[in-house]
Amino acid sequence: MPVHPHCQAVLDAAAAGGTAFDAGDPVEARARYEAGTAAFTPPNPALDHVVEDMLHGPAGPLPIRVYRPRADTMGALPVTVFFHGGGWVFGSIASHDHMCRLLATGSGSLVVSVDYRLAPEHPFPAAFDDCLAATRHLLEHAEALGGDPARLAVAGDSAGGNLAAAVCLALRDAGGPRPVFQLLIYPAVDLACESPSHSELGEGYLLTGRGIDFCVSAYLGAKRAAVADWRASPLKAPSLASLPPALVQTAEFDPLKDEGRAYAEALAGAGIAVTHTAYDGMIHGFARMGALVDAAGTALDEGAAALKRAFAT
Repeated sequence: MPVHPHCQAVLDAAAAGGTAFDAGDPVEARARYEAGTAAFTPPNPALDHVVEDMLHGPAGPLPIRVYRPRADTMGALPVTVFFHGGGWVFGSIASHDHMCRLLATGSGSLVVSVDYRLAPEHPFPAAFDDCLAATRHLLEHAEALGGDPARLAVAGDSAGGNLAAAVCLALRDAGGPRPVFQLLIYPAVDLACESPSHSELGEGYLLTGRGIDFCVSAYLGAKRAAVADWRASPLKAPSLASLPPALVQTAEFDPLKDEGRAYAEALAGAGIAVTHTAYDGMIHGFARMGALVDAAGTALDEGAAALKRAFAT
């Protein structure tokens, strides 16, 4: 099908004003990305508690934002650890605040959004190390925030989906407590970027080939060979066995759609319960565009429902 009219309006606006992905400079990219947040943000559901906190990260204090859906819940809530997108270069707790609010409300879980370090100032594996440290901490100490560590999931969009997938692999290999579910929203899971959709959809659909190269180069820095490291490219892991069940969402006009589909297929081939939902007419980043793109709400509702089912199992 053609690009959905809601997404086409976003593309038309981007063509006139430029995008964060094509800024070519991290500072400018961050400013553009954050500036677009207001336009993309739908009316937010009211939550009883949204608080800022800190965890002990591998390089010092690691900021988090904690979303509690309602104060009248008895007992500890399940936990969703959320990693924001933005190509490992931009994005923040603030840029994905509305997504976390919707996931908290829809899933009934305590959502913990992690403000991991960004590249190029902090190249690979800094973001991965931060996200792994945060998840490990919550698997051990979620009770301190009112959460149940036995019912913990990870979630993320784009680069955040990459980090969520990699964290699941690392925790599996460590042999200790691990998430019960992974919500991967148009994840970047193969930084070689060689799938057909990269060449077929690399121009004209917001996320461009040039923008992808900018982000991957900034993230990997001098460690470009790390493209083959599963911590950077989860699809390249030797095995995907014994990972948590997953929901993988992809968009029809997204250069990352082939690798997202391939990851879902590889999970299924490894015996993992996985659902892959391909959103027709959508572009990369659509789930963050709820004020402009109706399907954003549909995707987040699907993700929240999947989390809720996983926590109830």
